[in-house]
Amino acid sequence: MMNVTYYPGCSLEGTARDYADSIRGVCASLGITLEEVPDWNCCGATAAHSIHHRASIELAGRNLKLAARVPNKDMVVPCPLCYNRLKTASHVLGSREAHQYRMALDASTPKIWDLANFLATDDMLGKIKERVKKPLEGLKVVCYYGCQASRPPSVTESTDWENPQSLDKIMKALGAKPILWPYKTDCCGASLMLSRPDMGSRLVGKLFDMARRVGAQAMVVSCQMCQSNLDMYQEKIEKDWGRPIALPVPYFTELIGLALGIEEATSWMSRHFADPRPALRAARI
Repeated sequence: MMNVTYYPGCSLEGTARDYADSIRGVCASLGITLEEVPDWNCCGATAAHSIHHRASIELAGRNLKLAARVPNKDMVVPCPLCYNRLKTASHVLGSREAHQYRMALDASTPKIWDLANFLATDDMLGKIKERVKKPLEGLKVVCYYGCQASRPPSVTESTDWENPQSLDKIMKALGAKPILWPYKTDCCGASLMLSRPDMGSRLVGKLFDMARRVGAQAMVVSCQMCQSNLDMYQEKIEKDWGRPIALPVPYFTELIGLALGIEEATSWMSRHFADPRPALRAARI
Protein backbone atom coordinates (compact mmCIF):
# COMPACT_ATOMS: atom_id res chain seq x y z
CA MET A 1 0.00 0.00 0.00
CA MET A 2 1.07 3.57 -0.68
CA ASN A 3 -0.30 6.70 0.97
CA VAL A 4 -0.31 9.98 -0.95
CA THR A 5 -1.83 13.36 -0.19
CA TYR A 6 -4.67 14.29 -2.54
CA TYR A 7 -5.87 17.71 -3.65
CA PRO A 8 -9.07 17.16 -5.70
CA GLY A 9 -9.98 20.75 -6.56
CA CYS A 10 -13.46 22.21 -6.96
CA SER A 11 -14.69 20.77 -10.24
CA LEU A 12 -14.05 17.16 -9.23
CA GLU A 13 -16.76 17.64 -6.63
CA GLY A 14 -19.17 18.98 -9.25
CA THR A 15 -19.10 18.74 -13.03
CA ALA A 16 -16.15 16.31 -13.08
CA ARG A 17 -17.38 13.77 -10.55
CA ASP A 18 -16.92 11.06 -13.18
CA TYR A 19 -13.20 11.89 -13.21
CA ALA A 20 -13.07 11.85 -9.40
CA ASP A 21 -14.79 8.45 -9.26
CA SER A 22 -12.38 6.97 -11.78
CA ILE A 23 -9.37 8.32 -9.89
CA ARG A 24 -10.49 6.81 -6.61
CA GLY A 25 -11.38 3.50 -8.26
CA VAL A 26 -8.08 3.19 -10.09
CA CYS A 27 -5.96 4.26 -7.12
CA ALA A 28 -7.72 1.74 -4.87
CA SER A 29 -7.02 -0.98 -7.44
CA LEU A 30 -3.34 0.02 -7.56
CA GLY A 31 -3.00 0.01 -3.77
CA ILE A 32 -2.81 3.81 -3.46
CA THR A 33 -4.58 5.43 -0.52
CA LEU A 34 -5.60 9.03 -1.23
CA GLU A 35 -5.50 11.22 1.87
CA GLU A 36 -7.38 14.44 1.08
CA VAL A 37 -5.88 17.77 2.13
CA PRO A 38 -7.89 18.76 5.24
CA ASP A 39 -10.14 21.81 4.83
CA TRP A 40 -8.76 22.57 1.36
CA ASN A 41 -10.01 25.61 -0.52
CA CYS A 42 -10.24 26.71 -4.15
CA CYS A 43 -6.79 27.17 -5.67
CA GLY A 44 -7.79 30.35 -7.51
CA ALA A 45 -8.00 28.95 -11.03
CA THR A 46 -9.00 30.34 -13.36
CA ALA A 47 -9.83 33.92 -12.40
CA ALA A 48 -7.82 34.83 -9.28
CA HIS A 49 -4.40 35.13 -10.90
CA SER A 50 -5.88 37.50 -13.51
CA ILE A 51 -7.55 39.72 -10.92
CA HIS A 52 -5.44 39.73 -7.75
CA HIS A 53 -1.91 38.30 -7.83
CA ARG A 54 -1.41 38.18 -4.06
CA ALA A 55 -4.73 36.43 -3.50
CA SER A 56 -3.89 33.86 -6.17
CA ILE A 57 -0.62 32.98 -4.43
CA GLU A 58 -2.08 32.88 -0.94
CA LEU A 59 -5.15 30.84 -1.92
CA ALA A 60 -2.91 28.13 -3.34
CA GLY A 61 -0.33 28.64 -0.60
CA ARG A 62 -2.90 27.92 2.12
CA ASN A 63 -3.53 24.53 0.53
CA LEU A 64 0.18 23.78 0.56
CA LYS A 65 0.41 24.71 4.24
CA LEU A 66 -2.50 22.38 5.00
CA ALA A 67 -0.97 19.63 2.87
CA ALA A 68 2.19 19.82 4.95
CA ARG A 69 0.18 18.55 7.94
CA VAL A 70 -0.46 15.24 6.17
CA PRO A 71 2.60 13.02 6.73
CA ASN A 72 3.18 12.05 3.09
CA LYS A 73 6.08 13.10 0.90
CA ASP A 74 3.98 13.28 -2.28
CA MET A 75 0.78 15.12 -3.19
CA VAL A 76 -1.12 14.27 -6.39
CA VAL A 77 -3.27 16.83 -8.20
CA PRO A 78 -5.54 15.57 -11.01
CA CYS A 79 -6.55 18.99 -12.37
CA PRO A 80 -3.79 20.59 -14.50
CA LEU A 81 -5.10 24.08 -13.67
CA CYS A 82 -4.95 23.37 -9.93
CA TYR A 83 -1.54 21.76 -10.40
CA ASN A 84 -0.29 24.86 -12.19
CA ARG A 85 -1.54 27.20 -9.46
CA LEU A 86 -0.11 25.06 -6.65
CA LYS A 87 3.25 24.81 -8.40
CA THR A 88 3.23 28.57 -8.96
CA ALA A 89 2.57 29.21 -5.27
CA SER A 90 5.31 26.78 -4.30
CA HIS A 91 7.70 28.50 -6.70
CA VAL A 92 6.91 31.99 -5.41
CA LEU A 93 6.72 31.15 -1.69
CA GLY A 94 10.00 29.29 -1.91
CA SER A 95 11.78 32.25 -3.49
CA ARG A 96 13.15 35.56 -2.26
CA GLU A 97 9.70 37.05 -2.92
CA ALA A 98 8.16 35.04 -0.08
CA HIS A 99 8.48 37.88 2.46
CA GLN A 100 5.77 39.78 0.55
CA TYR A 101 3.16 37.18 1.53
CA ARG A 102 1.51 36.13 4.78
CA MET A 103 2.98 32.64 4.70
CA ALA A 104 6.13 30.75 3.87
CA LEU A 105 6.83 27.15 2.96
CA ASP A 106 9.36 24.82 4.53
CA ALA A 107 10.73 21.33 4.02
CA SER A 108 7.49 19.74 5.25
CA THR A 109 5.70 20.76 2.04
CA PRO A 110 5.09 17.61 -0.04
CA LYS A 111 6.26 17.21 -3.60
CA ILE A 112 3.48 18.32 -5.95
CA TRP A 113 2.67 15.87 -8.74
CA ASP A 114 0.41 16.15 -11.74
CA LEU A 115 -1.54 12.89 -11.43
CA ALA A 116 -0.71 11.70 -14.96
CA ASN A 117 3.01 12.26 -14.36
CA PHE A 118 2.78 10.43 -11.04
CA LEU A 119 1.14 7.38 -12.63
CA ALA A 120 3.66 7.46 -15.47
CA THR A 121 6.69 6.94 -13.22
CA ASP A 122 8.52 3.68 -13.78
CA ASP A 123 7.26 2.16 -10.51
CA MET A 124 3.64 3.03 -11.18
CA LEU A 125 3.78 1.91 -14.81
CA GLY A 126 5.09 -1.42 -13.55
CA LYS A 127 2.13 -1.77 -11.19
CA ILE A 128 -0.32 -0.87 -13.94
CA LYS A 129 1.17 -3.42 -16.36
CA GLU A 130 1.04 -6.16 -13.71
CA ARG A 131 -2.68 -5.57 -13.12
CA VAL A 132 -3.91 -5.28 -16.71
CA LYS A 133 -6.67 -7.86 -17.27
CA LYS A 134 -8.24 -6.52 -20.48
CA PRO A 135 -5.50 -5.05 -22.72
CA LEU A 136 -6.75 -2.20 -24.90
CA GLU A 137 -5.15 -3.70 -27.98
CA GLY A 138 -6.61 -2.35 -31.20
CA LEU A 139 -7.57 1.02 -29.70
CA LYS A 140 -5.87 3.94 -31.48
CA VAL A 141 -5.79 7.16 -29.49
CA VAL A 142 -4.29 10.62 -29.51
CA CYS A 143 -3.15 11.90 -26.12
CA TYR A 144 -4.17 15.48 -25.48
CA TYR A 145 -2.34 17.19 -22.62
CA GLY A 146 -3.58 20.76 -22.98
CA CYS A 147 -1.48 23.76 -22.04
CA GLN A 148 -1.45 23.89 -18.22
CA ALA A 149 0.30 20.80 -16.85
CA SER A 150 3.70 21.48 -18.40
CA ARG A 151 4.02 25.23 -18.80
CA PRO A 152 5.87 27.33 -17.93
CA PRO A 153 8.70 24.84 -17.37
CA SER A 154 10.44 27.27 -15.00
CA VAL A 155 7.51 26.67 -12.62
CA THR A 156 6.30 23.16 -13.47
CA GLU A 157 9.88 21.80 -13.76
CA SER A 158 8.77 19.87 -16.83
CA THR A 159 11.54 18.60 -19.09
CA ASP A 160 9.27 17.70 -22.01
CA TRP A 161 6.84 20.62 -22.09
CA GLU A 162 6.63 20.66 -25.88
CA ASN A 163 6.23 16.90 -26.23
CA PRO A 164 4.95 15.42 -22.94
CA GLN A 165 4.89 11.66 -22.68
CA SER A 166 3.03 10.63 -19.51
CA LEU A 167 -0.32 9.77 -21.15
CA ASP A 168 1.45 8.11 -24.08
CA LYS A 169 3.40 5.87 -21.69
CA ILE A 170 0.26 4.94 -19.78
CA MET A 171 -1.66 4.11 -22.96
CA LYS A 172 1.19 1.87 -24.13
CA ALA A 173 1.17 0.12 -20.75
CA LEU A 174 -2.54 -0.60 -21.25
CA GLY A 175 -1.95 -2.05 -24.72
CA ALA A 176 -3.48 0.87 -26.66
CA LYS A 177 -1.68 2.58 -29.53
CA PRO A 178 -0.96 6.29 -29.00
CA ILE A 179 -0.64 8.04 -32.36
CA LEU A 180 1.88 10.82 -32.89
CA TRP A 181 0.18 14.14 -33.66
CA PRO A 182 1.19 17.82 -33.57
CA TYR A 183 -1.49 19.30 -31.30
CA LYS A 184 -1.00 17.51 -27.99
CA THR A 185 -0.25 20.74 -26.07
CA ASP A 186 -2.30 23.24 -28.09
CA CYS A 187 -4.92 25.19 -26.11
CA CYS A 188 -8.55 24.07 -26.36
CA GLY A 189 -9.83 27.54 -25.49
CA ALA A 190 -11.19 26.56 -22.07
CA SER A 191 -13.85 29.14 -21.09
CA LEU A 192 -13.78 30.78 -24.52
CA MET A 193 -16.67 28.49 -25.39
CA LEU A 194 -18.77 30.79 -23.20
CA SER A 195 -17.24 34.20 -23.90
CA ARG A 196 -16.10 33.72 -27.51
CA PRO A 197 -17.77 30.59 -28.91
CA ASP A 198 -16.58 31.46 -32.42
CA MET A 199 -12.95 31.35 -31.32
CA GLY A 200 -13.51 28.32 -29.11
CA SER A 201 -15.05 26.44 -32.01
CA ARG A 202 -12.02 27.15 -34.18
CA LEU A 203 -9.58 25.96 -31.50
CA VAL A 204 -11.47 22.78 -30.62
CA GLY A 205 -12.42 22.07 -34.22
CA LYS A 206 -8.76 22.17 -35.20
CA LEU A 207 -7.98 19.50 -32.60
CA PHE A 208 -10.77 17.21 -33.77
CA ASP A 209 -9.87 17.72 -37.43
CA MET A 210 -6.29 16.58 -36.84
CA ALA A 211 -7.29 13.74 -34.52
CA ARG A 212 -9.56 12.34 -37.22
CA ARG A 213 -6.95 12.87 -39.94
CA VAL A 214 -4.36 10.76 -38.08
CA GLY A 215 -6.89 7.96 -37.51
CA ALA A 216 -7.65 8.30 -33.80
CA GLN A 217 -10.62 6.43 -32.33
CA ALA A 218 -10.52 8.47 -29.10
CA MET A 219 -8.84 11.54 -27.62
CA VAL A 220 -7.45 10.81 -24.17
CA VAL A 221 -7.31 13.66 -21.64
CA SER A 222 -6.27 14.37 -18.05
CA CYS A 223 -7.92 17.80 -17.68
CA GLN A 224 -11.60 18.17 -16.84
CA MET A 225 -11.78 21.61 -18.47
CA CYS A 226 -10.41 20.20 -21.72
CA GLN A 227 -12.69 17.18 -21.45
CA SER A 228 -15.74 19.38 -21.03
CA ASN A 229 -14.84 21.56 -24.01
CA LEU A 230 -14.05 18.61 -26.26
CA ASP A 231 -16.97 16.43 -25.20
CA MET A 232 -19.84 18.85 -24.65
CA TYR A 233 -19.75 20.94 -27.82
CA GLN A 234 -19.27 18.34 -30.53
CA GLU A 235 -22.68 18.94 -32.15
CA LYS A 236 -22.01 22.68 -32.42
CA ILE A 237 -18.54 22.14 -33.84
CA GLU A 238 -19.89 19.63 -36.35
CA LYS A 239 -22.26 22.34 -37.62
CA ASP A 240 -19.55 25.02 -37.63
CA TRP A 241 -17.06 22.83 -39.49
CA GLY A 242 -19.59 21.02 -41.65
CA ARG A 243 -18.31 17.54 -40.92
CA PRO A 244 -18.99 14.75 -38.40
CA ILE A 245 -16.83 14.28 -35.30
CA ALA A 246 -18.32 11.65 -32.96
CA LEU A 247 -14.99 11.21 -31.17
CA PRO A 248 -15.08 10.01 -27.55
CA VAL A 249 -12.97 11.93 -25.02
CA PRO A 250 -12.25 9.59 -22.10
CA TYR A 251 -10.15 10.44 -19.09
CA PHE A 252 -6.94 8.41 -18.95
CA THR A 253 -8.02 7.03 -15.57
CA GLU A 254 -11.20 5.63 -17.13
CA LEU A 255 -9.15 3.69 -19.65
CA ILE A 256 -6.85 2.45 -16.89
CA GLY A 257 -9.94 1.24 -15.04
CA LEU A 258 -11.24 -0.50 -18.15
CA ALA A 259 -7.93 -2.28 -18.73
CA LEU A 260 -7.67 -3.27 -15.05
CA GLY A 261 -11.10 -4.87 -15.26
CA ILE A 262 -12.80 -2.49 -12.81
CA GLU A 263 -16.54 -3.07 -13.21
CA GLU A 264 -17.49 0.59 -12.74
CA ALA A 265 -15.27 1.77 -15.61
CA THR A 266 -17.99 1.60 -18.26
CA SER A 267 -20.38 3.53 -16.03
CA TRP A 268 -17.80 6.31 -15.59
CA MET A 269 -17.56 6.74 -19.36
CA SER A 270 -21.32 6.47 -19.86
CA ARG A 271 -21.69 9.95 -18.36
CA HIS A 272 -19.95 11.60 -21.33
CA PHE A 273 -21.77 13.24 -24.24
CA ALA A 274 -19.80 11.40 -26.93
CA ASP A 275 -20.48 7.68 -26.41
CA PRO A 276 -17.18 5.73 -26.20
CA ARG A 277 -18.81 2.32 -26.71
CA PRO A 278 -18.71 2.31 -30.55
CA ALA A 279 -14.96 2.99 -30.51
CA LEU A 280 -14.41 0.27 -27.92
CA ARG A 281 -16.47 -2.20 -29.95
CA ALA A 282 -14.55 -1.28 -33.10
CA ALA A 283 -11.35 -2.06 -31.24
CA ARG A 284 -12.94 -5.31 -29.95
CA ILE A 285 -12.65 -4.28 -26.32
